[in-house]
Amino acid sequence: MRAARLIKMVLLLQSRPSMTAAELARELEVSERTVTRDAQALSESGVPVYADRGRAGGYRLIGGYRTRLTGLARGEAEALFLSGVPGALREMGLEDAASAARLKVSAALLPSLRDAPRTAAQRFHLDAPGWFREAPAPGLLPAVADAVWDDRRVVARYRRGDTEVERELEPYGLVLKAGVWYLCARVPGQEPPGQEPSERGPSGAGAHRAYRVYRIDRFTAVEAVTGAGVGTTAGTGPISGPGTGSDSGPGTGSGPARFARDPEFDLPAFWAERAEQFARSILRAEVVVRLSPEGVRALPHAVDAAAAREALAGADGAGADDDGWVTVTLAMESEEVARTQLTALGAEAEVLAPASLREWFAARAARLALLYGPGA
Repeated sequence: MRAARLIKMVLLLQSRPSMTAAELARELEVSERTVTRDAQALSESGVPVYADRGRAGGYRLIGGYRTRLTGLARGEAEALFLSGVPGALREMGLEDAASAARLKVSAALLPSLRDAPRTAAQRFHLDAPGWFREAPAPGLLPAVADAVWDDRRVVARYRRGDTEVERELEPYGLVLKAGVWYLCARVPGQEPPGQEPSERGPSGAGAHRAYRVYRIDRFTAVEAVTGAGVGTTAGTGPISGPGTGSDSGPGTGSGPARFARDPEFDLPAFWAERAEQFARSILRAEVVVRLSPEGVRALPHAVDAAAAREALAGADGAGADDDGWVTVTLAMESEEVARTQLTALGAEAEVLAPASLREWFAARAARLALLYGPGA
């Protein structure tokens, strides 16, 4: 622990002209007295740390000293590529590795470039979650992330409705979508025909038929497979066999500890394919709508944008009627969703079918007329 702190102290002093004891204490998360002892230990070991006294004093390296301890560890190098998303790093338990990697890179830069990390941070920040929602990080995310990095099989227990299901998984990749974490994993020996109710998120058949998508916040336990058995439980208790409501998937981690990753697996392409399929799969209702020119312009902002584009493209052949309105057939999730989304179009849209939805809008229009009509 102290050795790592001493290395970090050297790298900090190498990346800046000088630092006060208070600044070093804050960076190293120790007391100023500990900083003084560490500086003395470094000096005794041959590192030329010099202490300037006085109001403008501090610690610095003299004689152009450069450490050779700037080589990145594997975990630090991997974390560095994710350093633009600090929240994600923190939730996966990689914040310390990324911090060490950034420090080593800063120490290796020329003096004229050492402000690059600071200037970049001042100009770019990624805030992934959507507005008005705070999605807490899943408690098992670090354990799942470790398995993803290590290509290690896991036995996962997750909620499906009112029951829990247990499966052995080969965790291929993690995706952070609108503040929600998903695991893309392969089920050994299975070619899933589609998606299960508990696996909310993109899924389906196609080029990646053996892979599924799981919401990590629905996991209740995760165990790393060790050889012919299971390892230490990261969740709510040891799994010694199939859990309540278990499906036909393996429940005790009978395969080898690690899996051979498919080199052809492309996580961004896989997610894009599943995301598109998922978005289409929930659009199970058809609504016929007559739109004014303003309604045509507003439609992609009120409903699913891809569904709006398809509907408008299909209406191009028919053209507009004498009033300039266009009739489209729109794929939507349900009548209930259609009520909310099409209400946003106001008087720029007329629902023609289904009859039940048209009747709902007619009744709503009548109520609005009572509220806002003459004599109201």
